Amino acid sequence: MSAYTEGIICVLCINAIAVMGVSLVTGYTGIFSLGHAGYMAIGAYTAAILTARYSFYFIPAIVAGGLLAALIAYIIGVPTLKLVGDYYAIASIGLGEAIRLILENGGTFTRGARGFPGIPNYTNLTVAVCSFVIMAFLMFNLINGRFGRAFKACRDDYIAASLLGYNTAKYRILSLVISGFYCGVAGALLGGFLLYIKPLMFDMMKSTELTSVVVFGGLGSMSGTLLGMVIITLITEVFRPISQYRMLIYGAILVIIMVLRPEGIMGQYEFGPGMFKAIKEKFKGDHYSEEGRKV
Repeated sequence: MSAYTEGIICVLCINAIAVMGVSLVTGYTGIFSLGHAGYMAIGAYTAAILTARYSFYFIPAIVAGGLLAALIAYIIGVPTLKLVGDYYAIASIGLGEAIRLILENGGTFTRGARGFPGIPNYTNLTVAVCSFVIMAFLMFNLINGRFGRAFKACRDDYIAASLLGYNTAKYRILSLVISGFYCGVAGALLGGFLLYIKPLMFDMMKSTELTSVVVFGGLGSMSGTLLGMVIITLITEVFRPISQYRMLIYGAILVIIMVLRPEGIMGQYEFGPGMFKAIKEKFKGDHYSEEGRKV
């Protein structure tokens, strides 16, 4: 395998971890966020500082980056998740940009807008793939368990879920904390792969890219999110030689999918035997009795 192919797989695994976090909070809990790049920045800078300045082993540094991002998500989520719908989306933009600006004006500690160089090269193909497999295993177990059902209940109708006994505030915050952890881990892995990070890498454009991949793959489908991440990454790389038109093609593909299939590539289906059964039930058509009633 060439170094270029290994690099593509590493980037794909890192981005897949991040979009799983965004998919949990946006697709499964119904909290539309446009600021998750900020959590990636926290994870990236935490791991970079611990490994480059304090000679931490990279695994504790990656976990520390994820945990700090989760902590910040909790601190931010308690007051802001009282907002719903578009209001939280607007607030998340401000929060993501605030994190970026704090890092940009962090002086010698974060090295400001110049960026943070000299990060040890700890993210190789094995680390990236193993991290993705572990995080995906944990995520799919989470969404297929009772917490996943609670998140979906909050998404579909949080008022009805509250009346049924769900502590919707707790589940919404838990979803944001877990998604912050995933984005923090992704950011930490990204720093170890690029060996250099700067605040501009985690701007609103990065947050929008993560959210658009979730919508592209299908809100409420983790499999669709991962499939969408693969498609978008490959499209970006295939058209890299014509870089001046690459983002135009990228945007056109997103628009076409949203027009032809507004629910995303996978809708709310997951890969597996259940998917084909559900599709068959949906498209087999309605049957009527002799009295003309639907059965």
